[in-house]
Amino acid sequence: MKLSKKVTDFLAQMPSKSISPKMLANNLGLADDAGDYKHLLKTIAQLEESKAIEVTAAGNIALPQPEAEVLEGTFSANPRGFGFVRIGENEPDVFVKRGNTKFAMNEDVVEVKITSPANPLKGNEAEGKVVAIKSRAVTSLVGEFYAFDEEEKKNSGSLLGYVVNKNKKIPFRTNISKKGLHPEVGDIVRVDITHYPDRDFPEVLQGLVTEIIGKATDTGIDVLEVLESLGIPSPFPEDVIAEANAVPDEIEEKDIIDRVDYRDEITFTIDGADAKDLDDAVHIKALDNGNIELGVHIADVSYYVTEGSALDREALNRGTSTYVTDRVVPMLPERLSNGICSLNPRVNRFTQSCVMEINPDGHVVNYKISQSVIKTTERMTYSDVNEMLAGNQEFLEKFAVIAESVEQMAKLHAILLGMRARRGSIDFETQEAKIIVDKLGKPIEIQVRKRGTAEMMIESFMLIANETVARSFATRELPFIYRVHEHPKADKLTRFIDFASVFGIPLKGTPEKMQSKDLQDFMLQIKGQPGEIVLSTMLLRSMQQARYDEDNLGHFGLAAEYYTHFTSPIRRYPDLLVHRLIRAESHPTTEVIEHFEEIIPEVAKLTSSRERRAIDAERAVEAMKKAEYMESYVGTEYDVTISSVTRFGLFVSLPNTIEGLVHMSTLGDDFYNFNERDLTLKGERTGKVFRMGQPVKVKLVKADKITGDIDFEHVDSDLDVVEAVEKRSRESRGGRDSRDKRPDWKKNKDKDKKPFHKKGGKPARKK
Repeated sequence: MKLSKKVTDFLAQMPSKSISPKMLANNLGLADDAGDYKHLLKTIAQLEESKAIEVTAAGNIALPQPEAEVLEGTFSANPRGFGFVRIGENEPDVFVKRGNTKFAMNEDVVEVKITSPANPLKGNEAEGKVVAIKSRAVTSLVGEFYAFDEEEKKNSGSLLGYVVNKNKKIPFRTNISKKGLHPEVGDIVRVDITHYPDRDFPEVLQGLVTEIIGKATDTGIDVLEVLESLGIPSPFPEDVIAEANAVPDEIEEKDIIDRVDYRDEITFTIDGADAKDLDDAVHIKALDNGNIELGVHIADVSYYVTEGSALDREALNRGTSTYVTDRVVPMLPERLSNGICSLNPRVNRFTQSCVMEINPDGHVVNYKISQSVIKTTERMTYSDVNEMLAGNQEFLEKFAVIAESVEQMAKLHAILLGMRARRGSIDFETQEAKIIVDKLGKPIEIQVRKRGTAEMMIESFMLIANETVARSFATRELPFIYRVHEHPKADKLTRFIDFASVFGIPLKGTPEKMQSKDLQDFMLQIKGQPGEIVLSTMLLRSMQQARYDEDNLGHFGLAAEYYTHFTSPIRRYPDLLVHRLIRAESHPTTEVIEHFEEIIPEVAKLTSSRERRAIDAERAVEAMKKAEYMESYVGTEYDVTISSVTRFGLFVSLPNTIEGLVHMSTLGDDFYNFNERDLTLKGERTGKVFRMGQPVKVKLVKADKITGDIDFEHVDSDLDVVEAVEKRSRESRGGRDSRDKRPDWKKNKDKDKKPFHKKGGKPARKK
């Protein structure tokens, strides 16, 4: 056997290891003879030249290792420096630790090299290293301008100052070049980015000011700043407004031809009292065979917003309307949403209708989806209908024309609730905040948003209409855009099952085969229990995020085989597309099918992204307004509930949904160990325990509108829980007192990194 073959065969037995030439010679029996050893070294050189082996930096030899897989995906940044790369909707995310991000920012498209493959058996996720940034998601931002003092200007060269933006996923300040506009202190400005973080300046952006939007003191500018920081446009372009203005105010009779006429039906809208864009109406009646006919009529926005028009392009770019505290950033101009597309009472309006025959079991046994025209009988509010349902005689007489319809609605709602419950639809118990602001935008009250029966009835009817439309397309195998909610990932469910077991509540099934029904049963078990809100919130966090997709993947949360969004085309682009599909594919041609097959995947991806952006904006504004509201209550003590426990402290929530942090650094009476399995903090000396769902007393010490942060300190009280302390030897704690250990939140402080300029004696920058 040739010596080269002996070498490679030996190395093949230890593919992941390297060996020195001397050790290799010993193993091959060639070490005792100088000539043999010289021949071995010559063979190694030849093998290296032919790339049959590799020589390491230490001079050892090994077989070539396969190139690590490089994948392309979207980077999701965490403010603490690490992140995840989303490879695809059906592929697991790749974890990228701090230092391996190549300074990628949130939503950048990156190439990531896999350094450690996922190991599902051990519950380990794939790890990787960003090797290239393909495209930047953020090319401009909005924020408040702060000027450098004279000494800082001297040391910074060509810089005026810096801008701080309100997008928490961009945790950098942006230094401002003299090349652009020269703003004043307190100006809210738009900045075009010219330099991104790198090895020399890892925590700083640089850019130039292209627009001065307003002053930080202007009414409503704080909300506008958040919206602009996330790239959510407010004003509509001129060509979009021009198209909207060209839309007629009224419907002409000649345009009604070929539409199904439902104007003789008792049809009405039910919305909030302040709603102006009335995009859905219903009619309902009992049938002689014991079934119920439900008509869901949705404003036919697609009749006025045609594919490829300026209105359409802008609607797709926005993706959705964004609702933040005291305003709405609409997807379509108000001339459409509040005018011809609003189902105002007693006027003709074009609609797309899904009229269903529903049996006593809640199943749709027949349906008709069509272009239609309606004339609503009444414009109802939720409170009006709730009064009718409660038997208020005044309201029953006032709206006598729809009294029978409301009675049938209540009956059908109960039927549909029962149907969804039987198949396993999960009803999450969550609390939403309603923030009341004054004319200046200042929050004056935080309430828990409450839903009455009327709100839930309309939700039931919209759900069944969405399912029916989705089923219609799925069974015909036509191109379509679905609203999907996939099975929860096994690792997240495993953690939740472990957590629930701490509360003594078992879950049926394994994480991989868990069904909606199993989780529904769990929700029924905890209903009314002390930990209901906590467990419900934790379960919700274990779910995957719903999104849009061209494939029918089902909806896990609703336990629905088919689902889409059909009922809100004024405020959601996928609904507008569904209406367009209904119109186009009533008589599908090969060209039509191919066209939609091509565009739907991109539309699904973009609108899912735009939905996430809108949610980020809503959460950011809510956090800001809650912090602003709490600023006047610093020093006040509260009885609160622990909503989450982490390594760095515990989050607590007030009954009005306001949440804040009790940082570990403020728990100075003891060293607290974090138990990841049951999410608890326990004092080594005192035995004091903090766990989710537990009531505690706290004092508000800080509320910062700029950052949205609300900080509390724990106050000793009778609410505290103390458990027996487990005695541990000095040796079991690693040879020294564990109180000497630095907690995780103190380990990653990097004081050596310098920005583009020398810092003066100014306060720490805002994030």
